[in-house]
Amino acid sequence: MVLHENLSRVKEFLQKVIKERLKAKEQRWINDQENKFQNNFELRSFYISFSSAARFIRRDKLQLSEKELAEADALQKGFQPQYWNLLQGVRTYLLLLVPSMDPEEYKNIFNKLQETADLDEQVTLYSALPILPYPNAFIKQTAEGIRTNITHVFDAIALNNPFPAKYLDEPAWNQMVLKAVFMQRPLYRIYGADERVNPDLAGMLIDFAHERWAANRMVLPELWRFVGPFLSNNYLTDIEKVINGDALEKKAGLLACAHSNLPEAQRLLNQFPVIKKDIESGKLNWTEIGKKYQRVLQE
Repeated sequence: MVLHENLSRVKEFLQKVIKERLKAKEQRWINDQENKFQNNFELRSFYISFSSAARFIRRDKLQLSEKELAEADALQKGFQPQYWNLLQGVRTYLLLLVPSMDPEEYKNIFNKLQETADLDEQVTLYSALPILPYPNAFIKQTAEGIRTNITHVFDAIALNNPFPAKYLDEPAWNQMVLKAVFMQRPLYRIYGADERVNPDLAGMLIDFAHERWAANRMVLPELWRFVGPFLSNNYLTDIEKVINGDALEKKAGLLACAHSNLPEAQRLLNQFPVIKKDIESGKLNWTEIGKKYQRVLQE
């Protein structure tokens, strides 16, 4: 078990971010919690504060400056609090005010919060994982959390969160990506996606695509991001089918080819010089495809 090496700096950063955005009444409430925890920390009082924070703190989205975004990433690679709201920030700050204790005790506190957590609290707990002390203590719990069918909770784990890429083993990671595909979540927001591609995942996603096609259903274009590096002659028919699909599917299929060393994949890409040029220039990428697909879903 390890303690987050930048814990004190992360705490100071989060304190600064939230206090600059609090109104006077909210500021007084936070000050009261800080004084209470520092002078006489009691778990019962902490649980009450964590839960009752919603009565005192707004849910306004955190609007971070470029400087703050850079500082967050410097403290913990992939830490993206710009996707939080103020209440999430405050509750996470409260989690960091818990006095140092051994990993098992801290995990027990986290578990007890989860047992009674409402939706917002569940989202906060999973979103906070990248900056909590003793991250190794939460690996198993995170892997189990992927099973949820609650979209907001699943997103808190899978999207804009560096914890899964850094700590989940390959089977758990693959299960998370497969479920994100099944739920049609925006895959471009999965942190560390390209670093964690693997042949087992590619095979699982190809099988999933076959099932969707057999049912005459569309396949998420971003799926091919995880297949491209492992294209083989066995998958050529599949990628040709994608390239012959609609405009977005074609771009996704060709972008997958661009990330393959297979000569046949490069031959397919060369047949579309305009799209190839857009890929080489960076104009066409997986984020662009993901955003366009999400707009399609919303239409």
